[in-house]
Amino acid sequence: MEVATDNPLIQKLQGLAPLSALDVAALKKITSQPRLVQARMDLIEEDDVSDNVFIFLEGFACRYKQRRTGARQIVSYLLPGDVCDVDPIDLPPLDHAVCTIATSNVARIPRRAWIELLQEHPHVAQASRLAKRIEAETTRMWLVNLGCRSALEQMAHLFCELMTRMEAVGLARDGTCPLPLIQADLGQTLGLSNVHVNRVLQEMRRLGLIECKGKTLRLLDQPRLRHLAEFSADYLQLRPRRTV
Repeated sequence: MEVATDNPLIQKLQGLAPLSALDVAALKKITSQPRLVQARMDLIEEDDVSDNVFIFLEGFACRYKQRRTGARQIVSYLLPGDVCDVDPIDLPPLDHAVCTIATSNVARIPRRAWIELLQEHPHVAQASRLAKRIEAETTRMWLVNLGCRSALEQMAHLFCELMTRMEAVGLARDGTCPLPLIQADLGQTLGLSNVHVNRVLQEMRRLGLIECKGKTLRLLDQPRLRHLAEFSADYLQLRPRRTV
């Protein structure tokens, strides 16, 4: 039975595996002392070796690669409920950087403490493994978007994905969710110029698909947007296999 909570990490993991009251209590304890990180700040720089796991409780962040020219490619987004860099100890230097996009509440957990929690709470470990698999499937989906979809289809798919992820942690309602991205962020995600991003957004508004006001996204016609993007949320909603 799911335990009611406003902790996005617990909400996300409960959607992936059944958590007991003890599991929930352990997750609440380990995330009880987050710190505020301002927008556009690097949490981890490329080539860093971090001894910490970062758990996002509020805000919006990204992983990115930067060329010597200064050109930047965003390779994934980190939303409330996401856990950053949960791999075992003795990691090589990181091959990308992690940066906040909006002001974020982030719990910095010593890696050893996180690993011990997973060892002591197998259902949390099961949910965490599924979350990592979802990350991998999301990366493959982004590659399909970049290689096979038009700019309009890419943008539609990204908006559907972000809305689905926000819904999973209680941050989206009636087709509306926070979206603190600027056009440069969208361009660095989709491989488009700022001018091209602007044209695509204008076309989506003209078609009655979206509404962007301030830092909020509203999907006006989700069925049509999903059809345009060929979007299926299956890759974001994995469940453990049942055995009989």
